[in-house]
Order: sequence, then structure tokens, then C-alpha cells
Amino acid sequence: MSHMNTKHIVIAGGSGFMGQNLSNYLLDNQHHVTILSRSKPKNHNHSNLNWHQWDNQTLGPWSSSLNNADAIINLVGRTVDCRKTPEQRKEILGSRIDSVNLIGKSIRQLDNPPPIWIQAGTAHIFGDPIPQDTIITDNSPLGTGFAPDVGAQWEQALHKNLLPNQRHVNLRTSFVLGSTGGALKRMATLTRLGLGGKLGSGKQYISWIHESDMTQLIVSAIDDPTYTGTYLITSPNPVTNTQFMQTLRKVCRRPWSPPVPSLAVKFGARFIMNTDPELALLGRRCIPTRLQSETPFKFQYPNLQPALENLLQ
Repeated sequence: MSHMNTKHIVIAGGSGFMGQNLSNYLLDNQHHVTILSRSKPKNHNHSNLNWHQWDNQTLGPWSSSLNNADAIINLVGRTVDCRKTPEQRKEILGSRIDSVNLIGKSIRQLDNPPPIWIQAGTAHIFGDPIPQDTIITDNSPLGTGFAPDVGAQWEQALHKNLLPNQRHVNLRTSFVLGSTGGALKRMATLTRLGLGGKLGSGKQYISWIHESDMTQLIVSAIDDPTYTGTYLITSPNPVTNTQFMQTLRKVCRRPWSPPVPSLAVKFGARFIMNTDPELALLGRRCIPTRLQSETPFKFQYPNLQPALENLLQ
């Protein structure tokens, strides 16, 4: 995005680490940013940044910020890094559907709604295929179970709320590697403590993307009208859990670590970390075919080791 053509970008859910990265990049390049979130973003003192509190449920003063905006980017969604109790499941689904419906309700009342809607989604919509090394592309069949169902309902809500001529880009995102947020920080801490062994069989695939590539991709999608529809968002080089942990140990300069058997992962996830063991024990081997064949996007970090070195060193 050029310095010449300044844009006004609204980011819903902009106080999380992905939203912070994106807003910092846009602000550094002289664009105007409005963040809609429950809590004040860390960079709230920037002169080109506005912040509106929103509760994900009701129209309010924030709604007028969408009038004449160049794009709305919706990153709202309660974290899935938790134990999937019935209550949590309800919140995971509700937070996603509610935000899409609320933005839809808001833009239908505006004279000049944003012409572009970029929407977060999930690569987990493809499920956890067996065998684990099944290659998943943009054209693969969707999976079954809780996460694919959430992903499908999330996307249905988007299609239901789009305006007739609004360009949309739906991002089926994999594991975003970030230096300040997401699961990488915790994994690196455990690795430095000598707990960086493979988890379970180690054969489950991790599809990942560097936070900078994620930011660049969203910026490209705002600027380039050829981006349209749904994309699988992941580096072209997924790795097995064994390879991921090996690379992480190398970057953290730690020796070999004993593998963690599935039972121990299940126990630790449930009773120590209060999260879902399936996040560690299952995975997807995703290749971003549409992104590679239909857009000019070039990954800055297509390979894992340079990505981890950049984030952790």
C-alpha cells in the first residue's frame, strides 16, 4: 500500500496480536486505522488511530466509523485454546457469528459502507483428516465435528451479511506464528525449559504462517482487487510435529528432548494448561494452492527455520 493513497481501515477485534501487527503496519505507512474491541489497544496513543469500544452485541457510536471506510477487517473470535466445555463451545461459536452479524447490521444502515470486507476464518474447517499426511488444498472437502462446523457457520454468516457489490476475502487461517502472542511463545518457553520433545506420534502436521506474511497478505488483499473469495492461508511448507519441535529446539539452542507420549499430552493439556489436547495431537497438512496460483503474493517466510529465527532471536 503506497504512502500516496492513504486509506481508512476499520479492524474489528484489533487488540489481539494479529490486529496489533496489522494496525502498526498500516499506521507506519501513514494510513488511518479504527479499532473496534472490548479493550483499549496497546498502540492507542497514535495520532492516526481511533478506538471504539464494542461489546460484539449492540450497534453504537462505533458504527459511524464504518461510513466512508475503505475496508472492514473482522478478526473477532474467542480463542480456541481452551477446554471445550459446552459453555466454551457456545462462546467460541457465538463470538464469531455475532461479530459478523453485527457488522452486517451496521453496514446495511450506512450511506457509504466499506467496499471491501476481509474476514478471518479457519483452516480447521477441513477437520483432522486420516491419514495425517493427507494433503489439503483449497478444493479439499470440508471436515466434520465441532471445529469444521464452527468454520462453516462462520462463513455462512459472512455470505448472508455481504452487500451485493462488496468484495470479500475470506481467510481460512492456519497456526499464526507470532513473537508477542499466540501459542508459539508458550511452546518456546517450554522448549527452553527442556520440554521441547515431539508430542504424541509426532506425525501430525502443523500448517503455519509467519505473522508478517499474515499482515502483508491482508494488506495486499485490501489493495489488489484480484483477491476475492476464500483462501487457505498458510505457508506452502507445512511440517510434522517432529520436524517443528526439532527446528524449535535448534532455534532455541536446546539439545534433544524426550518425546511426550499422547497420554501425558492429554493430562498436561487438560489439568495443567486447561486447554484441548487435540490442538497438539491432531493437525492438517495444508497447501495454499489458490494463493500461489491466482495471486501475486510472495511469502517472505516460506520455510520454518528462518521464520522461527526471526520471531525468537
